[in-house]
Amino acid sequence: MPAIEGIELTTLQVTLGNGSPGRIVLVRVPQSAKVHSIIDDGTWTRLPSSNREMSVDEITALSFRRGVISAETELVDVPFELLDTESWKTYSRTRNLRAGEISEIMQRLGLAKKAGNAVRPTKAAVLLFAEYPSELLAAHGGTRAGIRVLHYAGTAVEHGPDTNLKKPPKTVAGPVVEQIAAALDYVKNEIAERLVMARSGFTTVHRYPERVIKEAITNAVLHRDYRFGKDVQIRIFDNRIEVESPGEFPGNITPATIATAKSSPRNPSLVNHTREFPNPPNVDAGEGIPMMFQQMKAQGLFPPQYTVSRDAAVPSVTVTLLNEARPPVWEQVSDWIDKHGYIANRDLRKIAAVETLDASRMLKRWVESGLLISDDSKGKRGTVYRKGTTEEWAKALGFDLVKSMGKS
Repeated sequence: MPAIEGIELTTLQVTLGNGSPGRIVLVRVPQSAKVHSIIDDGTWTRLPSSNREMSVDEITALSFRRGVISAETELVDVPFELLDTESWKTYSRTRNLRAGEISEIMQRLGLAKKAGNAVRPTKAAVLLFAEYPSELLAAHGGTRAGIRVLHYAGTAVEHGPDTNLKKPPKTVAGPVVEQIAAALDYVKNEIAERLVMARSGFTTVHRYPERVIKEAITNAVLHRDYRFGKDVQIRIFDNRIEVESPGEFPGNITPATIATAKSSPRNPSLVNHTREFPNPPNVDAGEGIPMMFQQMKAQGLFPPQYTVSRDAAVPSVTVTLLNEARPPVWEQVSDWIDKHGYIANRDLRKIAAVETLDASRMLKRWVESGLLISDDSKGKRGTVYRKGTTEEWAKALGFDLVKSMGKS
């Protein structure tokens, strides 16, 4: 039987109970990125010891979460004249679009549809061409579509009467292509100068490759979930940059598979039309994430660290770029933890061929950087180190995850 949608069949030759030869067929069905329903029998979710039929609202929420459907296709009551901007003119010239009514052209491009007797633009059209998309969408459904850049002194957010923000947060707005470029320029200016590490007093320089920062911002804007009333956040610290994007990973992508997973855009219309601008921030060739890992490695830095927050009021994906040299042994340490679940001082001594004190210093440094979580539940002599959960990682780096009343 041929494989269907990734289903794998393995045949094993066995001896049956009566002594005659026989076969057992093992069927492996991978988790699907889609939402499947039984014909005439609903859609079901798997529980620890049973199954439960899902409600219509639950099916819709799951479809949004997995990227099967996207908020970018929703129609919004925004006049087309507010989309006839310089961004639209630039896009039209680049694509050599014929002159005509903007509503008719957008219909042909899939950026507008009929709703009753009227034609209305999609949310993607507003994001691409409106001068103030965040304000327009906030007035039609509560969506926010900007970028907030926060620059902190030190390595953690200080929650007290005196904030450790270096300056007031910067809000970057506008059509998505201009928004990405403006946010990148602002971040580059913020990290261009040498800075004094708040904790140590030493002077350091941010060494992130520009392409990596640009890709992180581009992904956060183009692949976020535009159902939510929250901006993309870029947080700059002395030792890292965090880019937080509202919404979870689409499809079956996880932090563990992000470097090798097949591209699965949540907002394909937004992605496809963005690449038609002059000097687009994306080329849509599926090479962006692998490039980030390769560039960070070439720069001698740790790979991008991805975490998913599902229990916050707004679920999100955060990528952290550490401004810290990566020793060659880190990849072996990371692989060891992936295989065994944790690493102990004695394990690191074997891997790195170092003494106990040197191993302790390395482990301590990785804990301080948020790469590892120490676990002394077995007593001080039994301390082990592992990759933490989202909540543990967030707490270690000094920011809070606001708990919601329920899970989406």
